[in-house]
Amino acid sequence: MALLDVKPYDTWFYEEKLKNFLPDTFIDCHTHIWIPEHIVQEDKAHRSQNWPGLVASSNSIEDLNETSKELYPDKKVISVLYGQTSITIDLAANNEYTAKAAEANGFPALYISHPSESNEHIKEQFVKHPCFKGLKVYLQFAPSYLPADEIRIYDFVTPKQLELANEMGWVVQIHIPRPGRLADPVNYVQLREIEDNYPNLQLIIAHLGRAYANEDVGEGINFMKGTKKCVWDFTANTNEDVMYQVLSEFGPERFIYGTDFPIFRMKARRVVENGVYINEIPEGEFPKASIAGDSHMREIPYPEAEKITFFIYEEIDSCRRACERLGLGKNDVNNIFYANSARIFNVK
Repeated sequence: MALLDVKPYDTWFYEEKLKNFLPDTFIDCHTHIWIPEHIVQEDKAHRSQNWPGLVASSNSIEDLNETSKELYPDKKVISVLYGQTSITIDLAANNEYTAKAAEANGFPALYISHPSESNEHIKEQFVKHPCFKGLKVYLQFAPSYLPADEIRIYDFVTPKQLELANEMGWVVQIHIPRPGRLADPVNYVQLREIEDNYPNLQLIIAHLGRAYANEDVGEGINFMKGTKKCVWDFTANTNEDVMYQVLSEFGPERFIYGTDFPIFRMKARRVVENGVYINEIPEGEFPKASIAGDSHMREIPYPEAEKITFFIYEEIDSCRRACERLGLGKNDVNNIFYANSARIFNVK
């Protein structure tokens, strides 16, 4: 039985808009895998949006590979793996599972670190599993006494851990916190500090700094001008204008593709109203009670909902349009979807 509900409109969308745009082989820099046994507690902090958790209660390596196969039937996908970034998860077990899945599939992986971990412990995991290319750090792991809106980057990745990543030349992929997203000066100042103070690590700014609406950018992009190395992943972002801004300023050599699977295998399209993103989903996609009161979710009735395809298709199509606006060619697209990540994650 197929994992995804691929309808004729989805096939048309892929064949018409995406198939010839995408390289034959590409790298997904941002995927989550975990199995039910890794869930050991409830999330009582609620420091992130609830809607992503509706898509899948687990995402095994088998499910991830099947997702790629069904969505891109004629392409080869290399996935950068890491676990589920949630306090509900047994991180040690999830990181071990991720490493074994990466080794079995020949994929690179990132280690989900916790700010309480010592550098010695983290180094041991990298010696044990060379598939780890760096750290995935996340706001959920900031100290529990901090209100969600007040979390800073250094609350979930410590300076000592950044020193280690700098010493070892590792990747550090950061999902920035705070309601202001990229426009929040606390975020963009700390991103610039990391870029400037730890020049040997590879900083990846996830989700284009969570700038899902134009209003989320603020002075963030301007403040990061002049940087030489940080790269921007446009995972789970469908904003063509923000992509255009980042590509214009930093070029296709510092722009990389990711999916946030399993989240972006859902069917949805994104609109922005009054500076707030809204995911428009087919009516009945999720139980009504689960999305009631969620300002980021809106049901669309049929037959209009027939024209809503996979969220990841919408993301890639937004990138395609931004590339066309800039007049980028095949080599630039190959950099975005393959070569940049191949260099960063040492994919041969």
